[in-house]
Amino acid sequence: MKKYENMFGFGNSSGVDIPGEASGFIPDEKWKEDKFGEKWYIGDSYHCAIGQGFITATPLQLANYTVAIANGGILYSPKIVNRIKLGKTEKIIEPEIIRKNFISSEVMNVLREGMKMTVESGTAQSLKNVPVEVAGKTGTAQYGNEDKTHAWFTSFAPYENPEIAMVVLVEGGGEGHSSSVPVTEEVYNWYFKKE
Repeated sequence: MKKYENMFGFGNSSGVDIPGEASGFIPDEKWKEDKFGEKWYIGDSYHCAIGQGFITATPLQLANYTVAIANGGILYSPKIVNRIKLGKTEKIIEPEIIRKNFISSEVMNVLREGMKMTVESGTAQSLKNVPVEVAGKTGTAQYGNEDKTHAWFTSFAPYENPEIAMVVLVEGGGEGHSSSVPVTEEVYNWYFKKE
């Protein structure tokens, strides 16, 4: 799993054009043995498969991952600035590809379809009210030692020809569907209904 998670940018900095980016963390068997003196159990794999346990990730990494799924498998280095203008001189900042063609199109199609089903029949059905077809995934991220959770939702739209991807993270918001999906719905309704 670590190999593929790293390929999608988790556990690495994305190269975004602002300082201080966190790289997140993707564990493996050797790390757990070195850190805790324990072997890796199947339960560790289960936790990692759903993004929990020892895994840490940033909202930007989740957004970048979602963009790669939406576009069929190109992982870009995200940019805050798309052009620099000094007087009459303008420099366009070209998109920077980190990697592409690293996952088969069949696997990417399964990922996209699964994200679409989250809206069609899963935990984000309220997004059926958005004027375009949305695909996404809810999540609940534990923090602290008191069973507190952040709510998040990562998504892209329109499903057939994506033009926007986003991650909504509500700190202390509980489960993803209860607080981050309504925010996502509001943003998409604004974005796709604007004049």
